[in-house]
Amino acid sequence: MELAQLSHLSTRLVRGWTHLERQKGGIGLRGPGETQLETDRRLIAKRMRTLKSRLEKLGRQRDTGRHVRREVPVPTVALVGYTNAGKSTLFNALTGSDTYVANQLFATLDPTVRRIKLGGVGEVVLADTVGFVRALPHELVAAFRSTLQEARDADLLLHVVDASDPLRDERIEQVREVLRGIGAGEIRELKVFNKIDLSGDAPRAVLGADGIATQVWASASSGSGLPGLREALAHAVRPNQVRRTLHLELQAAAVRSDLYKRNAVRLERQCEDGSWDLEVELDSSELAKLLGVKGVRALSAERSLEQRVA
Repeated sequence: MELAQLSHLSTRLVRGWTHLERQKGGIGLRGPGETQLETDRRLIAKRMRTLKSRLEKLGRQRDTGRHVRREVPVPTVALVGYTNAGKSTLFNALTGSDTYVANQLFATLDPTVRRIKLGGVGEVVLADTVGFVRALPHELVAAFRSTLQEARDADLLLHVVDASDPLRDERIEQVREVLRGIGAGEIRELKVFNKIDLSGDAPRAVLGADGIATQVWASASSGSGLPGLREALAHAVRPNQVRRTLHLELQAAAVRSDLYKRNAVRLERQCEDGSWDLEVELDSSELAKLLGVKGVRALSAERSLEQRVA
């Protein structure tokens, strides 16, 4: 946050002190404005170097965190939206967290990442990001690099819109413009029209042609519509989720362990020879890869494992 403010301030510093720059001293002397301006420039430059160094270190730590999350595939959802749309309030409501919330520009400048559990999907990583503005300046984009990276790497964007904002359609397009500018324009998106307690709208979900929700109307502050949002989020983050029963031989024990790490196992039955029948929920593409692993095969879909056990 401080780096973004200093980056913005440094571009305005000369204009801010021009009234003192004109107060020149005698021959060989510096005017008070000139001295003040140079001092401020030096202090700001020094502080910016310190903050950039810290951000680089933090960026490396977050890169490591993202790498670890990719090792155990967990869907990532990034909250994006115009500033003051209520992203952090919604983040807190979904995660039970206490992220800083304020009605001001760039209240959240660093990404806050939490894991939540969604029915039928399991664990999902939720990342709160910076509130966008129209024509986000390049120096601010650089300062927000780590938070914007969360949006670029997400499996799904939760685009939070202030439903009570009369300029909401314009704000939506401005956010889309920023997303395209940072390379996140092609990522799937679920729009959340927040603050329906102020707009007077009813909680509801709008489905696309594929039956997956594209819009949800809710209120993060009152909680209205949040159960529907969680359900829509579960379907949107895993649109190709399928439930199948697999048989794993003993040689595929590592596959079983990985499925449990990914919270993909719904039921398990151990066979007499020590092998396993697992009922799992996975993305169809992941399931196809899994069926190519030695010692893994699909069982008949006529009955579920639960029916077989019963």
